[in-house]
Amino acid sequence: MALTITCTATITTFLISLIFLPKFYSSEDSIDNDYSSIPKSDVDLLEFPLNLEFLEAEFFLHSSLGYGLDEFAPNLTKGGPSPIGAKRANLDPFTQDIIKQFAFQEVGHLRAIQKTVKGFPRPLLDLSVASFAKVVDRAFGRPLAPPFDPYASGLNLLLASYLIPYVGLTGYVGANPKLRAPASKRLVAGLLAVESGQDAIIRALLYERVMMKVPPYGITVAEFTDRFSKLRNNLGHAGFKDEGLVVPLVAGAKGKITRNVLVGDNDSIAFERTPEEVLRIVYGGGNEHKPGGFYPKGANGRIAKSHLHSMPTT
Repeated sequence: MALTITCTATITTFLISLIFLPKFYSSEDSIDNDYSSIPKSDVDLLEFPLNLEFLEAEFFLHSSLGYGLDEFAPNLTKGGPSPIGAKRANLDPFTQDIIKQFAFQEVGHLRAIQKTVKGFPRPLLDLSVASFAKVVDRAFGRPLAPPFDPYASGLNLLLASYLIPYVGLTGYVGANPKLRAPASKRLVAGLLAVESGQDAIIRALLYERVMMKVPPYGITVAEFTDRFSKLRNNLGHAGFKDEGLVVPLVAGAKGKITRNVLVGDNDSIAFERTPEEVLRIVYGGGNEHKPGGFYPKGANGRIAKSHLHSMPTT
């Protein structure tokens, strides 16, 4: 009799565990949503950065592991299309370890935002060699030969990474004072802290090689960063908000130094960008109404879509 009761209890426990197994199995990537505490005025500003977080997550995941969100956390994509051209990079163990950490951090960012607001499906991303080469060619005002390949080496990947987190960082700085809810401000502050850390690490690793010439181009790391920063300033159409690793004395910290491991204004305060400035940069053409660059079909969310739907006539 006691054996029968024990067996029955065991079977019951087993059946209950089967019922809840899917939830337990996917708990790492499951999202318990409660959007009620976020005012509507905050929602757009919190959703817009998902576009950049998707870009960073896919680029860092593929570069370090050879696969992306479709394999690692498919529910976070919300059914959005797979990225174009992303692949595993030829990385030394040290760089691969750092980029892999960045990748996992970006997955966390996506989850954190989607816990707070509904979000949207992953936009189509073009992370191909040709997409990055086009950006680099535009930065130099001429085609590089051979075309720049972000996946070819650790140094190339760091240079390509220089293009990405800083744009999102300045977007968070711009969004923060516009937010109303404490939960919104706390989220953005937390995201900004880690994005700033990523950008600082990328810049520090490049700074260590600042006068090294990038093979096979014979162009220094310093000039690459300077060209990339000038391109972002030009595309943003909002003044000087970007600096390379070596700057004129007047642009250095307190006007006393030309080396520039971190970016800041005259008081070493981070620059800010609006969503429109961010779109002009990541679309690659300086126009928030015209998709391109890393987003061939445009970014997602109400802010980005509103510019696509209001394209000026020519």
